[in-house]
Amino acid sequence: MADMEVDFRQYELRCELRGHDDDVRGICVCDSAGITTSSRDRTVRFWTPDPSAKHNYTSSKILLGHTSFVGPLTWISPNDEFPEGGIVSGGMDTLVLVWNLSTGEVVQTLRGHQLQVTGVVLDNEDIISSSVDCTLKRWRKGQAVESWEAHKSPVQAVIKLPSGELVSGSSDTTIKLWRGKTCSHTFVGHTDTVRSLAVMHGLGFLSASHDGSIRLWELTGEVLMEMVGHTSIVYSVDSHSSGLIISGSEDRSAKIWKDGICVQSIEHPGCVWDAKFLENGDIVTACSDGVVRLWTSNQDRVADKTELESYMSQLSQYKISRKRVGGLKLEELPGLDALQTPGTTDGQTKVVREGDSGVAYSWNLREHTWDKIGEVVDGPDDAVKSPILDGVQYDFVFDVDIGDGEPIRKLPYNRSDNPYDTADKWLLKENLPLSYRQQIVEFILQNAGQKSNPFDPSFRDPYTGASSYVPGGTSNISGGPAKPNFKHIPKKGMLAFDGAQFDGIVKKITEFNSALLSDEDKKHICLSELEVLRLGAIIKVLKDTSHYHTSKFADVDIALLLKLLHSWPPTMIFPVIDILRMTVLHPDGAKVLQKHFKDDNDMLMETFRRVTGDNPLAPNLLTSIRLVTNLFKNSLYHSWLLKHRNEASLVLFFCCLNTTFRKYL
Repeated sequence: MADMEVDFRQYELRCELRGHDDDVRGICVCDSAGITTSSRDRTVRFWTPDPSAKHNYTSSKILLGHTSFVGPLTWISPNDEFPEGGIVSGGMDTLVLVWNLSTGEVVQTLRGHQLQVTGVVLDNEDIISSSVDCTLKRWRKGQAVESWEAHKSPVQAVIKLPSGELVSGSSDTTIKLWRGKTCSHTFVGHTDTVRSLAVMHGLGFLSASHDGSIRLWELTGEVLMEMVGHTSIVYSVDSHSSGLIISGSEDRSAKIWKDGICVQSIEHPGCVWDAKFLENGDIVTACSDGVVRLWTSNQDRVADKTELESYMSQLSQYKISRKRVGGLKLEELPGLDALQTPGTTDGQTKVVREGDSGVAYSWNLREHTWDKIGEVVDGPDDAVKSPILDGVQYDFVFDVDIGDGEPIRKLPYNRSDNPYDTADKWLLKENLPLSYRQQIVEFILQNAGQKSNPFDPSFRDPYTGASSYVPGGTSNISGGPAKPNFKHIPKKGMLAFDGAQFDGIVKKITEFNSALLSDEDKKHICLSELEVLRLGAIIKVLKDTSHYHTSKFADVDIALLLKLLHSWPPTMIFPVIDILRMTVLHPDGAKVLQKHFKDDNDMLMETFRRVTGDNPLAPNLLTSIRLVTNLFKNSLYHSWLLKHRNEASLVLFFCCLNTTFRKYL
């Protein structure tokens, strides 16, 4: 192993920069002037060296202007127009903003992208931006002078090479080299989204992917090096003139690579969204815990013992917060003081927290003591040990043996997925007969430990016009008299309609949109291709319930939904109302939507008036009453409900008149 040793000095914590209120998403090194960071808290911060603290930085400017989370950043070196330099930022709000650091003000607002801006880079005096809308745009003096579809899928990153060409990476797994608007080469190799790009001086460029790998490419298309070591999505990559490479990942680590070997992995108390090198070789990382951290291999700049111990304590607390024993979070277990309370029956067990472990005790009725049984085996850390397939993390990855000497196939599945959708997609991907569908569904439900719910065959789904088939649903018909089943009476707690047939919603909206497109008189109100993409992005956010605490909505998302409610015919709006029903259950979506509830322009009230107007339609009534019900789940809407209780009750009244839907209320 001696020939594998690499000359390398380990990095240690230098300092922490605190100020952001949410995930730090982007980093820009501004020469020797300082560091700029962007965040989900919708701000950009400029940090400058702190003269009172030798190795630290201070937040000297907070730049406010974006209306949703901010991501990519780039630096404008000082010039006549920007004496102290400038910053370009891109956001979820589709805007590219140019900031003058002398004043901290926005000097240019670049509008034109239809979806989230994912990358910004300077090309001489021009600005190049990439977006989820699949385009690259060139901006000059505040105006878009060029725009072209760079990929068929969202563009996730763009950089400029020293030779002047642009390089873009996409969700279509490819990388493209651009000379002007002409693609001169397409790089193929990654098996999932290309998320980040960086120049590797003298060699080519680096790419980081959702497939968990980092690649070094020569401009000819040859892969010079592939670095594998992350256990989840790799969000960022950067290089230093020394030859070192840094990468940041969903697996909560920043990894340092030298000559293709991972020489150090720096743990973080959260996802590492971005990582960059300073000129002196120090590293800056952006973490989902809202903290920017600097790391150094120079002992003169290492944080003092107290700061290092504090950071290790943060890591330990974070691990404890995610650790599970006996199916419970370790941090939620009682401490040893719980053993001061006598048990009630002989053999009663109690699990308490002792340090970083859960320990089980049994109550000894004869001795009147708690007897120690032993340490409870830890459950898996869901963020690290969940199975990975093709760089994506799943709740389960099943081995499927289809027989006939065929190799074992991998079947990924998440608990929140529809097993029928999963089965269909997997069978198509593996080129297997669809006749296997029911077997695959039963296999998934059995191995995932999930139970199916019976369905009422008399219910007619507004999306399909037929009975909604619930996975594994069984008939309630039997030869004898049915037993009374008071499932909903008495009702305990508040009912919320928190499930949605998103595939059916999308299918129905697509069907309606096609109908409008074929009608010359109504063609002008149909969805554009970019609006279809944005709608897909909204659905993706709503489906991913595990990230509701971090995912965000932009004003343009809500504006699109309200536009459809206002402009589409009443017969076509029920799937849009259904999307709103789910949006009010999303923490950020509910906040953004509430801004449109104004006395002089209350879009929600206007929708209810359309629904309860002449000849109310059953699908509209059904989706509307479910929307009203979900409003009660969020305190933001309680005052609105109180104010409009009569109008909201009218929706319920019309539903009660409709015998088809009455029993589902």
